[in-house]
Amino acid sequence: MACYLTTGKHMSIYWSVLTVLLLLGITAPTALAFGFAGASATRSRIAPVSWLGRGYIAVVRGVPDIAFFLFFVIALDQVIEATRHHVLCPDWVEPIRQGSDFVVCQAAKMPLGNAPQWVHESYGFAIAVFTFAIVFGAFAANVIQGAMAAVPRGQIETGESYGMTSRQTFWRILVPQMWVYALPGLSNLWMVLIKATPLLFLLGIQDIVYWARELGGIKTSRFTDYPHGDWRMWYFLALLVFYLIFTRVSEITLERLMTRLTRGQVTTAGEAQRKAGTT
Repeated sequence: MACYLTTGKHMSIYWSVLTVLLLLGITAPTALAFGFAGASATRSRIAPVSWLGRGYIAVVRGVPDIAFFLFFVIALDQVIEATRHHVLCPDWVEPIRQGSDFVVCQAAKMPLGNAPQWVHESYGFAIAVFTFAIVFGAFAANVIQGAMAAVPRGQIETGESYGMTSRQTFWRILVPQMWVYALPGLSNLWMVLIKATPLLFLLGIQDIVYWARELGGIKTSRFTDYPHGDWRMWYFLALLVFYLIFTRVSEITLERLMTRLTRGQVTTAGEAQRKAGTT
């Protein structure tokens, strides 16, 4: 069993765990940046900017995740290739759309056909990360928007009475305090993001779900030195344990972060801490 679990193929599933962790490590802050930008845009006094922020939240949240993933990845890839096609191949006379086919010159392909395999994989991964960030950024924007509205208006008015500008009250009063109200919603969103990582499989990324299916399927001596029956149940059970451990560690970390943020704040959690400290 030790030899079986350390074969070259099994090393691929171990590396795919790093792929999932890398996706989370990049997507989470990127989605948070999209969410903060979207929530800030909804508060803008410039009507088109406010409409853009509200439209982004409404459209992305209103489309099923799987449908958006499958559509946006293809659409973004074709937009990139079409742009490169018009720049690099100006003498091309044939239409790009030829019935159901999308045809561009070889120089406009992304990535190029003769590019190394790691370039193809990195490009697909980057498109997937950007798609995840767009989707979860919209949900983060909705959470942050509600958190900003939860900050007591008196806090803002106090800053204004001291002569602060709107920009100063936003960055010095509203933003620091709104994280206390946003963290519960963002914590749930983080859990959803963890559970959504198997969608990489649908985007053509060889993640842990892909390798669990491949390695757990029936293998005969013709294809492997370690033939076995249908072991997919055990592989997916291992994935279940992995995700349960990962989410539990995340819960503990987020609980500690919430405790730290609410310390001294005029919130329910902050008041509970104050009373616990005085009794």
